[in-house]
Amino acid sequence: MSSERPERAAPDYRAIARESARREGAAIAIASAEPETATRQRMAAAFAGGSFTAWRYDDAYAAAASDPATILAGARAVVCVAVPFAHAPPAGRAPLRGRVSNYAWSADYHVRMREILAGIARALDRAAGAPVTRIACDTAPLAERAFAARAGLGWVGKHTNVISPEFGSFVFLGEIVTTLDIPPDAPLKKTCGACTRCVGACPTGALRGDYTIDARRCISDLTQRTDAIPRELRAFVGDWVWGCDLCQLVCPPTQRASPRADAAFGPGSSAAAFPALLDLLGLRNSAATGARRSAGAAQRSCAAMPQSRSATHSTGRAFRRSSGRSKAIPRRWSGPTSPGPLGASAHRGRSRLCSALFPASPTQRCERRSRRPSAA
Repeated sequence: MSSERPERAAPDYRAIARESARREGAAIAIASAEPETATRQRMAAAFAGGSFTAWRYDDAYAAAASDPATILAGARAVVCVAVPFAHAPPAGRAPLRGRVSNYAWSADYHVRMREILAGIARALDRAAGAPVTRIACDTAPLAERAFAARAGLGWVGKHTNVISPEFGSFVFLGEIVTTLDIPPDAPLKKTCGACTRCVGACPTGALRGDYTIDARRCISDLTQRTDAIPRELRAFVGDWVWGCDLCQLVCPPTQRASPRADAAFGPGSSAAAFPALLDLLGLRNSAATGARRSAGAAQRSCAAMPQSRSATHSTGRAFRRSSGRSKAIPRRWSGPTSPGPLGASAHRGRSRLCSALFPASPTQRCERRSRRPSAA
């Protein structure tokens, strides 16, 4: 009788990852870690064409983002993860409130996403008996939408976001790059067809309808840039102070998706979705002040400058739409007191806005002139 022990069956890594993701309310699919050559070429062409000039991307970024081996040497598979985040907006919206994109209503979403990804990665490491994974969640260049589409997690829509058949396009994407040889899933044989609702919903014409975007005209990008919003686009930004959801709100698969978002991504208060514009006008460019003055949301970790700048435009538009002096504007608000992060030019713009909202009496105007420093 043979004394040899039967070989132990290899773990079903796909099933392990899927079960771990299911417990977190996430969906997964597996992609090969082979470099995305076509994606690299498309990214390089888009960068060269100027569509992303505000973000300083280059050929080196395109090369790194299209090859998972830059994240983990010897990578053989990418576990692509989608986590839904859409929540219904808080009821009621007071006057002079801006709008924040749905993804930024909660505390920094990266924290929760990393928890989910780390849990799946730990399950794979335990099954393999050694560290075989590395997670990616905006921590390293990776063309996450391209790999999600390759894995069949969803397809890239004409609004350039990944559309999950289960969750729609309001999903956070994350990846677990691994040296495990997990057979890949097949891409979905699906496109947006003749639908162009997102293209028509974009007021700035940023969406071209061919699954590409001119980020220089995208409201979401405009509200997060640190330089000035081009004058010809300011009116189209509307009351968005951080991000924009217009193209996704009209997306049919997103409208049909079941609302099963993680509770951690919900707004902590109405101000998280609809921040007070006058409060944002006084933001200074420091993380501490941003955390205190903005509504919490993911944009707390970003500079206050874009929010203050966007709030300036939004408040001006709200004022022009109102008849006379809006009763919603508190008389105690004294306006900006220093140039802050936007510099002297923008400070003058905010000061002019304050003067329009609260016209000074002749006596007050004389007092202001007397306080001005004399020329040297």
